Amino acid sequence: MSKALRLSEKWFRRGLWLVAVVFAGFLIGLGGTIVGDLPKVETPLQVDDFLDRAEAEKLRAQIRDQRQAEQDAQTALEQAQLQRSKARSESQAARETFNNWLAARSVTQRVEHDPEVMARTKVLDGLKQTEQRTQQAVEAQQQALLDARQAATAAQRQLSRMESSAYEKLGVERRKVELRVFLYRLALTLPLLVVAGWLFVKKRKGTYWPFVWGFIFFALFAFFVELVPYLPSYGGYVRYVVGIAITVLVGRYAILALNRYLERQKQAESMPDQERRKELGYDVALARLAKNVCPGCERLVDLKNEKIDFCPHCGIGLFDRCGHCSTRKSAFARFCHACGTGAQSGRPATEV
Repeated sequence: MSKALRLSEKWFRRGLWLVAVVFAGFLIGLGGTIVGDLPKVETPLQVDDFLDRAEAEKLRAQIRDQRQAEQDAQTALEQAQLQRSKARSESQAARETFNNWLAARSVTQRVEHDPEVMARTKVLDGLKQTEQRTQQAVEAQQQALLDARQAATAAQRQLSRMESSAYEKLGVERRKVELRVFLYRLALTLPLLVVAGWLFVKKRKGTYWPFVWGFIFFALFAFFVELVPYLPSYGGYVRYVVGIAITVLVGRYAILALNRYLERQKQAESMPDQERRKELGYDVALARLAKNVCPGCERLVDLKNEKIDFCPHCGIGLFDRCGHCSTRKSAFARFCHACGTGAQSGRPATEV
């Protein structure tokens, strides 16, 4: 159709399409901001919202205390093990020294009555007792470490059971929130889509068509980009059902539109030639001719063949002769291209 437009009109139309795109861009930005803020109407949910907070805090405090006791016991155990190692080393060294001393001296039959032997034996007994005490300290710290670890594990297990139940409740509630947010988006975008459909049917060729098309672009973007990705899944059933519903609605509209178009074409082809020509718009007729199709029935016609003056499919006149200079011209032209005479004075091309 652009070939039939004036040059200035082409640029004006391009500028108006730019207006439509810019208008749609601003609407999309505003709509995206609104849709993005919709989740804020719902209170953010946390797992603590579904727990017995008093009991949970008690268990968490118990876990912290037992973890701290475990760390303290671990530190004390390391110190006790170091002291035990030191006591063992001292006891072992003293015993080896005592054995060497016994082997190096002459011992009487009653060595147990030797004062020096008795003194050294007493020292060894003291070192052995110190070693035993350090061993007991190590065992005590090991027991404290084990008790703290088991108590922390038991409290953590109990808290985990509570949190597991709370997470299940949180998941259920979050799905409800997602569904509500989706319904908010649907309540916002569905009316836009309905209005856009009405504008497309009634106003897309009106005076303010750039704003109409801008709104249509915005509504389509809001529905298919801002809404469809947030469709709740439920195993994919909702998405597929919505997809089927949209396909059925669009397909039904297309089928009905095609049937109406074919019915209009059938009625138009049954009308006299002059009446059919009046029904056709000038720009529409020139645009169809530029595509080598009949303006009346939109079927392909070899317009370069100078022997064809009427459409072989519907019979509408395609070419006639100027009433002033008899030049063969398009039957839809308003003026003769050879002499400039108005088309009203034309006569059929078959009349020579």
